[in-house]
Amino acid sequence: MLNGIINIYKEVGFTSHDVVAKMRGICRQKKIGHTGTLDPEATGVLPVCLGSGTKLCDMLTDKDKEYVAELLLGVTTDTQDTTGTVLTQRDVTVQEEEVREAVLSFIGDYMQVPPMYSALKVDGKKLYELAREGKEVERKARPVKILDIEILEISLPVVKMCVACSKGTYIRTLCADIGEKLGCGGTMKSLKRTRVGGFSIADAYTLSELEKIRDEGRLEEILFPVESAFEDCPALHVKQEFRKLIDNGNSFYPSQTVENKTYEAGQWVKVYRDDNHFMGVYAYAPDRHWYKPIKMFLE
Repeated sequence: MLNGIINIYKEVGFTSHDVVAKMRGICRQKKIGHTGTLDPEATGVLPVCLGSGTKLCDMLTDKDKEYVAELLLGVTTDTQDTTGTVLTQRDVTVQEEEVREAVLSFIGDYMQVPPMYSALKVDGKKLYELAREGKEVERKARPVKILDIEILEISLPVVKMCVACSKGTYIRTLCADIGEKLGCGGTMKSLKRTRVGGFSIADAYTLSELEKIRDEGRLEEILFPVESAFEDCPALHVKQEFRKLIDNGNSFYPSQTVENKTYEAGQWVKVYRDDNHFMGVYAYAPDRHWYKPIKMFLE
């Protein structure tokens, strides 16, 4: 069984679930999961987790992301993108500098109301299912963070931009909110996800490319190890005589590691056996003066 992460380039027309189903056939194993949905018309980075790596799915969903999006001003739709039913159309009379100012004003903390056409659940039912039934329910605004926006091109009524953002951010809604701020409305014309955490579009493979790589027997060559998802975390190696502690997913003291280091409260660390075999992610608990397990990746 393959254990780790493969960075998929999701093409137009596939749902995230379609990609997982295709990957089960390509890799000939069932234990596969994705790390956050992309709309069928969106393209780009979709890390897929295999084997013990499936424990990473929720962790990678929480990572910051980066997108290249096209905003079409002067149009609003029920889905907040151009696949939906047009609700309003207005002339775009704003100047380029006004557009630039409005777009960049969204950098920072931002209370965003999730769209009806989303996979969020209300009373056990997904919002998009309710929307398709013609129902609209009240959604509470949620805090998200726009880390950065780079305006790539303004060719009114279209604005092309690169957006770096926190988890839970809907770029469709950002486009709609920018249009509302400008007074002419706006909808998302296209979306490409270029980064999820440390996974970049430059390292992503299409499904057809993966089939070829599988036929050449090279899938393991492109498989990111599980610990690559925690590249920013420091590493600790538990001494051989205390190996049984981490083999059983137990806590351990700093003095039981080769490094004998103490980090700040809650700091995640990658934990290895003395033979450099990755075991899991721990966090320091100062009240007990030890490292406690966050998630183990025992194969």
